[in-house]
Order: sequence, then structure tokens, then C-alpha cells
Amino acid sequence: MSGSNQFKRVLVTGGAGYVGSLLIPTLLDDGYEVTVFDIMYFGADHLPKDNPNLTLVEGDLRDTPTFAAAVEGHDAVIHLACISNDPSFELDSALSKSINYDCFEPMVVAAKQAGVKRFIYASTSSVYGVSDAPDVREDHPLVPLTDYNKFKGMCEPLLFKHQSDDFTCVTIRPSTVCGYGPRLRLDLTVNILTNHAVNKGKITVFGGEQYRPNLHIKDMVRAYQLLLALPSDKIQGETFNVGFRNLQVKEIAQIVKKVVEEEMPELGEIEIDFTPSNDTRSYRVNSDRIKEKIGFEPIFTVEDAVRDLVEAFKAGKIPNSLTDPNYVNVTTMKMKKAS
Repeated sequence: MSGSNQFKRVLVTGGAGYVGSLLIPTLLDDGYEVTVFDIMYFGADHLPKDNPNLTLVEGDLRDTPTFAAAVEGHDAVIHLACISNDPSFELDSALSKSINYDCFEPMVVAAKQAGVKRFIYASTSSVYGVSDAPDVREDHPLVPLTDYNKFKGMCEPLLFKHQSDDFTCVTIRPSTVCGYGPRLRLDLTVNILTNHAVNKGKITVFGGEQYRPNLHIKDMVRAYQLLLALPSDKIQGETFNVGFRNLQVKEIAQIVKKVVEEEMPELGEIEIDFTPSNDTRSYRVNSDRIKEKIGFEPIFTVEDAVRDLVEAFKAGKIPNSLTDPNYVNVTTMKMKKAS
């Protein structure tokens, strides 16, 4: 372990997912001993299983005794696990509630009782729902449109209820993550549009006027690195938006078109087809606070995310991208009969 790390052992719930697939190798490179606690719907072959500092625990967050046993001896928890993204309503709504909300406070209590010193909770910027405000800051009312938004927001005060001098709690509300990760999701705006541009030569945009805040997966990982490294007094009890650029979906489509045409000229012109949508979610997130309070600034752009994805497609790292259900969270959970 590098001498600069204040913590030795970190447990990451949902660490076998999209963000975890890049975060886990990074934390190992940083010198942490890492435990992944995950139900493994998407497998774990993309994680560096041969690293002696990595422990994999296949477990369900709703099984609090199993989680409590797994978290013993850890210094910090990064809580990523959830039934993620808004289409989760396609699944049994009770599943979303049981995983995203019901088991949350028992998990926090178990972590605190196990001697964990720091708990980092990944909420979501979509807790804001629809807002016409040009700058949605952390004190903006939460107006959830879906169960996912609602339960993610309801967990935030439950975490802070348990903070104490020896249990530092911090919440982040990330924007929509984009870019290449070893366990890739192709059900997120930038990633969807890039997949279709590369493999269909055509992008279909539903609506287009909606604003979406975006965050490169590499910046998401950098934020977690910083939240582990900072002194407690810098982050205790804080809630931070984490995002980079707020773009209309039609602007994202234009960026994808431009980058794919530059990187893969053999595809010719990428067509953009606009079609009506009943998805009204639109919000512009302001992330000044995390910069002012702890100095975090994203450095990777949506263009970078598209370019990274195109490189991965060229390298054959994203096979069967239009048909493999593993790239789509909801589809995979339906197939696995998640309950």
C-alpha cells in the first residue's frame, strides 16, 4: 500500500458493475486492498481476479448479516450497488424498493458497527427530476419522477442520520456516466448513440430538447479517489453534484456524429433521425460546489467518451453490441429473473 493512503481496506458494493469495472483496478493500483460485494448479475470476469489484494464476495445487499460479515475489518465503503437507471420500473417495483431503499439503513448501521470510518454514497443527479432552472444546485428541491429517483433521494438523510466523529458520511449526485469501461453499459445516452452511430450508421434521437448532465467514467473514478483521500473535515456531511457538461440530447447526437465520422470515415455520413418522445426528464446540474469545497474538476469531455468508445469498437472490445443483453441492465435482470 502506498504511504499516502489514510485507509487500507475499501469495500465497494456493486463493484462488478459499469463504474466499478474501472474503479476497482484503479483502487488496486492506488495500493488499497479492495473487497467487491456484488450479486454478480453481470459476472466478474472483467475484474482483475488474479490480484491478491482483491476479494470478491457474491452477496445480496438485502442479506444484512452477510454484508455485516463482509464489511468487518474495512476502513471505507463506497456504495454503488442499486437497481440503476430509470427504466428499472420495467422490473418488479418491489425489487427496486427493497434494494435501493429498504436495505440501505441496515447496511449503513452494519458498516458503522464494523468500524468503518468513511461511507461514500452514490446517489444520482436524476433526483432533481424535471427542472427549468438554468443551474440546479445541491439545495434544489428533489422532484423525483420515478421510483429510482425517489428511493435514491430518500436514502440521503438516512445516511447522514448516522454520521459521527468517527464515521464520515458523504453523498455524491453523479451526472449520467459515459465512456468505455470493461463492464460496459450501452443503455446510457452517450453510449447508446455512439453504439448506434458505429454499428447502424444512424442515430435515432427521441425528443432532443431535453438537457442531460454528463460525466466521463474516468472522472467518476477520479472523484471517488479524491473522496477517499481527503481529510474527514473536508467532506463530512456534504452532498456534491458531480458533472461536467449539460447538453441537450440533440447536441450529444451532433457530437457523436462528428467524432464517429472523424474516427471512422469509412462509415460515411452518420444520419440523425429525430422522433417524438414522452420522456420529459430535463435538468441542468451545477457542479461548482465540489470544485469550490474540495477542488474537484472533471477533465474529460463527452467527445473524449465517444472517442474512447470508438477506439474500443475498433479494437473488438465490444462484441455483439446490438444484441448482447449484458450491455443493458434491465434486460439482463429480466433474464436473470431478479427478485
